[in-house]
Amino acid sequence: MRKKISFVVLTQNGAAARQFCMSRSVLRWLLALAVGFAGAGAFVAIDYVQLKRAALHLEQREAELGVLLADRSDEVELQRRQISEFAGQINTLKEKLLALNQFEKKIRIMADIEKRPDAGHLFGIGGSIPKTMDPKAAFREERSSLIREMHAQTAQLEVGLVNQSDSFSALVTHLEKQQRLLAATPTIRPIDPAMESWVSSKFDWRISPFTNQREFHKGYDIASREGTPIYATAGGVVTFSGTKGLLGKTIIIDHGHGLTTVYGHCSRLLKTQGEKVGRWDTIALVGNSGSSTGPHLHYEVWVHGVPVNPEKYFLN
Repeated sequence: MRKKISFVVLTQNGAAARQFCMSRSVLRWLLALAVGFAGAGAFVAIDYVQLKRAALHLEQREAELGVLLADRSDEVELQRRQISEFAGQINTLKEKLLALNQFEKKIRIMADIEKRPDAGHLFGIGGSIPKTMDPKAAFREERSSLIREMHAQTAQLEVGLVNQSDSFSALVTHLEKQQRLLAATPTIRPIDPAMESWVSSKFDWRISPFTNQREFHKGYDIASREGTPIYATAGGVVTFSGTKGLLGKTIIIDHGHGLTTVYGHCSRLLKTQGEKVGRWDTIALVGNSGSSTGPHLHYEVWVHGVPVNPEKYFLN
């Protein structure tokens, strides 16, 4: 006979007590089930806590990721905008460089100055003008190719800037030489045409008023009242100021570039040797000194030691 265990259940409301009986084996099974349920519950509770913690951590990471993505999105947008602006600036710089190149060509045409055959193209070997970039490409998928193109065009622009700078330097140097040459060229009449004067003898063959022989007159004679101002016909340095043989009181000016002018038969010399003079400076007064038949200026122009016709230089 199996031993049984009795359970008596008492109530507080005065009802009759109840008695339950179960065998030891059933009780052991119930205890085993209870322990099993308790263990399972503990595992579930542990898993729940871990899952809760994981959920909270995930929410925190999602929040951090959201902030990071927002910052990253702003950064990407900023980079795109900067790339777009840079592409636009490259286009603008290229347009200005091409405009400068066209301006230089106009100046060279006006000054009749051709480039050297070996001068090359603005953008170096090949000579092709970089294509215009699309700044909007920075907001599309091909922005990586745009960046590569920007790097390539930046290198081309650097070559173009160096070439344009060298070309401008050569042009300026040439124009400065031309300017100095023009400043040294005797381009005005030594006596103001508004003054009462007339040409008494030109740069040509004539009969000498002193020898009555045919001779070549190397100067240009302008008759005028004694004391009429005589002007330097170009800038230069006075290399002689004094009496010079048949020319009487004379001033000689070296203008550089092989150009020299002579002013003879003066009544008074207003500049001394070594003085610098400019075009239109009054250097002497008309006179009748030396071998002269009357008040006049004997004017000569020499180029590299050879007398030339002064009349060809007059612009006024």
